[in-house]
Amino acid sequence: MKIRIGTRKSKLALWQSEWVKMKIEEKFPDVEVELVKIVTKGDKILDVPLAKIGDKGLFTKEIEDAMLRGEVDIAVHSLKDVPSRLPEGLALIAFSDREDPRDALLSCGKYTLSTLPEGAVIGTSSLRRKAQLRIVRPDLEIRDLRGNVDTRIRKLKEGQYDAIILAAAGVKRLGWEDEIDEIISPQIMIPSVSQGILGIEGREGDDEIIRIVREAINSEDSEIAAHLERAFLATVEGGCQVPLGCYAVVNDGKVHVRAFISDLNGEFYHREEGVFECNSVEEAERIGKEVANRLLSAGGKRILDELMKCQ
Repeated sequence: MKIRIGTRKSKLALWQSEWVKMKIEEKFPDVEVELVKIVTKGDKILDVPLAKIGDKGLFTKEIEDAMLRGEVDIAVHSLKDVPSRLPEGLALIAFSDREDPRDALLSCGKYTLSTLPEGAVIGTSSLRRKAQLRIVRPDLEIRDLRGNVDTRIRKLKEGQYDAIILAAAGVKRLGWEDEIDEIISPQIMIPSVSQGILGIEGREGDDEIIRIVREAINSEDSEIAAHLERAFLATVEGGCQVPLGCYAVVNDGKVHVRAFISDLNGEFYHREEGVFECNSVEEAERIGKEVANRLLSAGGKRILDELMKCQ
């Protein structure tokens, strides 16, 4: 049997796909796994902030189209890049163990977020990170930063920024952990939905492939956390780009959830935190929706309405 993985060409995407290939072949020696490289829209547009071009499916659509045409069988995604709603006929079939879900600060001078000089230039294109940075360090100059992980680190070393913020998971997976000056606590910066989890996408009805991939890859705790966080995202989304985050920690039948929604400047910031009983994907999705609705009632709906006027 052969399984074809559709993957982007970046170092991180290839690392992730090679890791999945290794896990499948270790568990099922008779299965051959092939990587098929595909260029996505997000790989082509590198000079425009994601929020301005709409990042829903920016790194996934071309790979999903290839799956629907039968050219590849599965795709390996950084789950934080996957839209909350998938094309008809496709589904998330497995979830990896979660790598460090937090954000990482890399700098030119061994700084932390609190010790960066006043007015320092910090790079990120994430609305989520920008809004939370403006709360804890309103003095910093935030500039957009695009490109693959290695490109972003190169720009930092060239002196284009005093510091940059990246997902710790990607930096660690590529073996560049020594470049990190600070792992930012979720108390300060709530992570992106499903950050640190690899999501395996496949075709509904491909039962044998789904069985193989789940047996080789799937983590039940990651699956529960991902469904909770993605249910939160699907409930909050209002057809526009909005700063938000949701982070669920699963432990022995309970889940600790932190979530927020904000306007673009961090002036109107609403946060929810709580511990819930949770033993299934269905319960996780209910909790995700409940937390989202609490935030919408607390002021998030007004933020969405205001942002919609600017579209």
